Amino acid sequence: MAEKLRAAAALLGARSDTPRLDVELLLAHALGLTRGDLLLRQRDLAVPAAFDRLIERRLAGEPVAYITGVRDFWTISLRVTPDVLIPRPDSETLIEAAIEHFGNYAPADVLDLGTGSGALLLAALDQWPMARGLGIDISSGALAVAKENAARLGLSGRAAFRIGDWAEGVRETFDLILVNPPYIARSVALSDDVLHEPEGALFAGAEGLDDYRRIAPQLPHLLRPHGMAAIEIGYDQRESVSALFSAAGLLVEVRRDLAGHDRCLVVRKPVLR
Repeated sequence: MAEKLRAAAALLGARSDTPRLDVELLLAHALGLTRGDLLLRQRDLAVPAAFDRLIERRLAGEPVAYITGVRDFWTISLRVTPDVLIPRPDSETLIEAAIEHFGNYAPADVLDLGTGSGALLLAALDQWPMARGLGIDISSGALAVAKENAARLGLSGRAAFRIGDWAEGVRETFDLILVNPPYIARSVALSDDVLHEPEGALFAGAEGLDDYRRIAPQLPHLLRPHGMAAIEIGYDQRESVSALFSAAGLLVEVRRDLAGHDRCLVVRKPVLR
C-alpha cells in the first residue's frame, strides 16, 4: 500500500498543493474509513480497485470534497455537492470573530445569508447550543444540501431554511448575522478547484461588489443593538466593502485570517447614548 500511495501522490503533485493529503482522503473514502482510521490501519489494508478511478477524477481537476462528498468545517463535518461552495478554513474567521464579540454570552438568533451548505449557520449552532438560526439562499439545490446537513448533525430543530434573495422580505431581527457572498470580479480568470464550483456563488459583477451593495442597506434593519454581523471579503476588498457598510450607518472593523489576509468585516450598530 505504501508504494501505491507514494505513486498516487507523485501523480497528483502537478495538480494539487496537498497531494499526500488528497491521496489519503480519497483512499479512506474508497475504503469507507475516516482518514484517522486509515493512518492507523494502513499496514493491514489493501488498496481497492475503486481508488484508481478516484485518482483519475482528481487528476481531471475535480475537488476532493466533491469526490468524497464531505468537508470538515470548524467543529462539524458537512455533506457537499457541486450545488454549493466548498467550505474553507478562511471562512472560519467569521466564527472566530463572533466568539470574540459575544465572549461569555451567546447569540440567541442567528441569520446566515447565502447559506450554501449551511456551514456557517450550523457551525454557529454547534458552538452555541441554545441558539436558533435561519439560513437563506437563492438556490434550491443549496438549500437541500443545507437541510440534509442540519438533519445529519441533529440540528434540524434549531435551524430553519428559506429560499430568498439575500434578506428581501425578512422582518425578524438577529443577534448574529453571518454572510459569505460572492465577491470575485467577473473579469478574474479562475483556476484549479474553483472551476468546478457554482458560478453564482463566486462572481459579483465587474468589481466583485454587487452583492455587498445590496446587503449593506439591509443590515441595519436586521441587526439587534448589541449584535454583530461577520461578513467575508476578498483579501483586497477591505476599503471598498467597508465604505459600503459605513455608508449604511454601521461601525466596521476588520479581522484577518490565519494567513494574515483581511478576511472578515465585523459590523455593528453605533451605541446610542
